[in-house]
Amino acid sequence: MKKGTAPKIAKLAAKVLDNPQSSKTAKTVAASALTQSKAPGETTSARVATAASKILNDGRFSDDAKTLAASVLSQRKK
Repeated sequence: MKKGTAPKIAKLAAKVLDNPQSSKTAKTVAASALTQSKAPGETTSARVATAASKILNDGRFSDDAKTLAASVLSQRKK
């Protein structure tokens, strides 16, 4: 069974992408989450997984960014 991104996560991703204060790293992860909401078969690339890991390990990122990072990492192929 393929995983997909929940509508709640897609809405959060859109919020991050619309925010001019969001970092490039957060926007990269948000774009991946939004793509996965439109195409559930898509998985997270290594580049996006690295960005998501950076977000989760850096206390300066918002809770929204960390939620998106966790979501895209859950879509990563094992």
